Amino acid sequence: MRTEYKIFAAVAAFLFAAAAVYGVYTLNTGNISGTDPDAAGFRGGTEWVGVVALILSGLLCSMCAGFFWFVARRIDLRPEDREDGEIAEGAGEVGFFSPGSYWPFGIALSAAVAGLGLVFWMWWLVAFGLICVIVTSCGLLFEYYSGTRHPEAHL
Repeated sequence: MRTEYKIFAAVAAFLFAAAAVYGVYTLNTGNISGTDPDAAGFRGGTEWVGVVALILSGLLCSMCAGFFWFVARRIDLRPEDREDGEIAEGAGEVGFFSPGSYWPFGIALSAAVAGLGLVFWMWWLVAFGLICVIVTSCGLLFEYYSGTRHPEAHL
């Protein structure tokens, strides 16, 4: 986990630096299209959408880096985190992975319905889509705890 948090912290630092450079660059750059400022719609000044997007992306990477740093403090070093780690040390069972599930399709379909509700400004469709997202997410979460699909470890 140490490698992961270092990567995310480096990307976050780059995004914050890029936001600062982008903000200063757009502040000092006027109308470069060569047309009338009123017709182009840009008279200079900071372009805030890009700056805010870069800052929020940096915050998201910082959040991931913080999570990986928090987890890395609480677990032992993995073979890939040690300088003398061997590939064979990482062999063995990693975990249980679902061989196939239709629930992610349901989550995507529900999110699409909620998105269509936002696009067409139909709040009842947004509410219906979000309720369906919650139901299908619960179905994915509890897929192996109900019904006939139980992993061998739980039998």
